[in-house]
Amino acid sequence: MKFTDLNIHENMLRVFDEIGYVELTPIQEKSIPFGLEGRDITGLAQTGTGKTLAFLIPIVNKILNENPEGPVALILAPTRELVMQICEEARRLLKYSD
Repeated sequence: MKFTDLNIHENMLRVFDEIGYVELTPIQEKSIPFGLEGRDITGLAQTGTGKTLAFLIPIVNKILNENPEGPVALILAPTRELVMQICEEARRLLKYSD
């Protein structure tokens, strides 16, 4: 499945095009559609398989499409380094937004 096959905000598609992301990884393909439906997702995959994007894409998509006033998600991470990685990815997804 390609990122362009997902019903996601055009700002994220611009970011993926710029970065060169075309194909979803298996964990992304199995989880993102459920997240986009507003369902909770859990997944298990090895390091470097795209888990961070798998849960961030639905969250950022909701923020970009609905502009909610309150919290949308709570993200917990076991280490400061992982928190920094998640923040960096979220900022990158929000590059073309206010």
